[in-house]
Amino acid sequence: MGAMRSEIDRESVARAYARWAPVYDLVFGKVFARARMEAIAATERVGGRVLDVGVGTGICLPHYTRASGVVGIDLSEPMLRKARSRAQALRLGNIESLAVMDAERLEFPDASFDAVVAQYVVNTVPHPEAALDEFARVLKPGGEIILINRIGADTGLRRALEAGLAPAGHWLGWRPEFRWARFEAWLQRTPGMALIERRPVPPLGHFSLIRFGKAATATKRQGAGALDAA
Repeated sequence: MGAMRSEIDRESVARAYARWAPVYDLVFGKVFARARMEAIAATERVGGRVLDVGVGTGICLPHYTRASGVVGIDLSEPMLRKARSRAQALRLGNIESLAVMDAERLEFPDASFDAVVAQYVVNTVPHPEAALDEFARVLKPGGEIILINRIGADTGLRRALEAGLAPAGHWLGWRPEFRWARFEAWLQRTPGMALIERRPVPPLGHFSLIRFGKAATATKRQGAGALDAA
């Protein structure tokens, strides 16, 4: 299954996170703290060079060990300004760069990173499958994609609530519903990628830690930016 027609777009996401930037840490810092630490722990087990997609205000940056070289990207310049200030204030020498970049069109060569971590990102981009394709392309064989993502309900009251909130995606900067079937369909059409782990994380178990592994003999994908958004 290809990328579904988007109910959000790049410009609306950038505007939304410009609004969130001044209060993001206050609103989401403690709420998502445990999930963030679990994602970082999984990333550190892989080690090496890390791409942090949607690095935001850099709230995760101090928790990477100095052994990990970290490249952070985000669509929001206001968020990145806070990340740069944090990295400078804390003298985080392992942070290689922090740059504005579109997750759907990564400006890196194939097989550039040992791990790609994206927390609360896949359901914020206009074309999630295109972003996943890019994560896989820049990942080295034997590496991992590590996600924290909200998994939408398939049935019941929560499914109805998610559908009802969908029109607010432009303002919120994320889509309230994103069902597991989309990840399954992406895996089926992406050679060399396999699910390693999927488990719920706080708060309330509506979010999941998801790990995809790239086979050590995986065939490289085409060059940066080669994918056209559906």
